[in-house]
Amino acid sequence: MTPSQTPTKDRILETIGLRVTFGTGLLSTVAVDGVSFMIARGEAFGLIGESGCGKSTILRTIAGLVRSYDGSLLFANKELPHKRDKEFFRKVQMVFQDPYGSLHPRKMVESVLAEPLAIHGFDNPRKRIDAVLEAVGLGPAFRFRYPHELSGGQRQRVAIARALVIEPEVLLLDEPTSALDVSVQAEILNLLKSLRRERHVTYFMVSHDLAVITHLCDRIAVMTEGRIIEEMTAADVRAGRAREPYTRTLLEASAGYVPAS
Repeated sequence: MTPSQTPTKDRILETIGLRVTFGTGLLSTVAVDGVSFMIARGEAFGLIGESGCGKSTILRTIAGLVRSYDGSLLFANKELPHKRDKEFFRKVQMVFQDPYGSLHPRKMVESVLAEPLAIHGFDNPRKRIDAVLEAVGLGPAFRFRYPHELSGGQRQRVAIARALVIEPEVLLLDEPTSALDVSVQAEILNLLKSLRRERHVTYFMVSHDLAVITHLCDRIAVMTEGRIIEEMTAADVRAGRAREPYTRTLLEASAGYVPAS
């Protein structure tokens, strides 16, 4: 079944003609130019492209961090207002790229995880915090640590736990491993893969790293200069089955240097 054939009831996120412009007049820049795609419930969908192509802008717009845009954004087949409400943030959470900057340096892990629970009115906070710390491979003892006492990988596990503790339906992943050592990247990717399977969460991930995105995502869209030019399955990417010249160049670059014939 192709994305366009996916039953409406199974669509959880959709963009229709999304256009984001920064600045005005002669100084304006079109960051996202008429982007449309659909993500099915339970799917892991990836968006890949070079830095500055607009992929993170799309993620931030969906998250409600960019409020000025044209086109439509739909969640569970209902159009989202430009100013997101509390219920949206209960169902859609974001994991940021930088685990060093996304956690408050003066707050213990317990406080970081308790805050979203309090905002959204969840009961049994201690039990939920212990459970989510176990789920991300840390354990209850980490409740009493500060960010500076944690490694980069441990901080990103806390950031993932913070997103998951209120049981969202969708995780928005903004290059969640790019700030980590290569040895830690695989651990975080495998953790995200197992969490998706166990919790039936939908993922929307952006990255510039083809290996990372094909490891986690079922379906991948290729973006350049503000537009999506091609959608592929992970199997298509691994087999090098690309339609567009830009995508073929991207695949060849990711595979390594190919000498001229």
